[in-house]
Amino acid sequence: MKSIVIFASGSGTNAENLIKFFHNRETGSVIQVLTNNPHAKVLERAKNLNISALSFNRIAFSQTNDVLNILKASEPDLIVLAGFLWKMPDFILNEFPNKVINIHPALLPKYGGKGMYGSYVHEAVVSNKEAETGITIHYVNEHYDEGAIIFQAKCDVNTSDTAEDVAAKIHKLEMEHFPKVVESLLV
Repeated sequence: MKSIVIFASGSGTNAENLIKFFHNRETGSVIQVLTNNPHAKVLERAKNLNISALSFNRIAFSQTNDVLNILKASEPDLIVLAGFLWKMPDFILNEFPNKVINIHPALLPKYGGKGMYGSYVHEAVVSNKEAETGITIHYVNEHYDEGAIIFQAKCDVNTSDTAEDVAAKIHKLEMEHFPKVVESLLV
């Protein structure tokens, strides 16, 4: 069975969805959740689902091998960034080539890059009067949101939509597609 490690920074709805999706699945399972936020709700969600969860600081992540060593010990087949806001260090990406993926709440290359996450993306989509938006699941490389695209799903943006309306549509796409795409990468 293949193993998945999830990195998250916030509430953890995507992480929880992945954990539940892979519970009792033969293709893979989530073995650990890692977060850069010691107060992230994802820690509670993981604990409630009996998944190991740890928080770390910036030094452990990017200036020492602490997080890298945790990953090496876990031997994940796939590392999934699910609302994780820090840029992955090159030395982690080099250790796990083509094994780190991310989900982004827009149709890349639009609305990607440093500082473009969550409500910032949705507000930009609405203020630019986009007719559609969506999600992008992509491989992670040394640049924010520039790795090879694995999958995209679209939704319409109505002229009356607020950023909150767009966020709800994106969340629905994430819940529907993210676990299936992750599973497809494990087989």
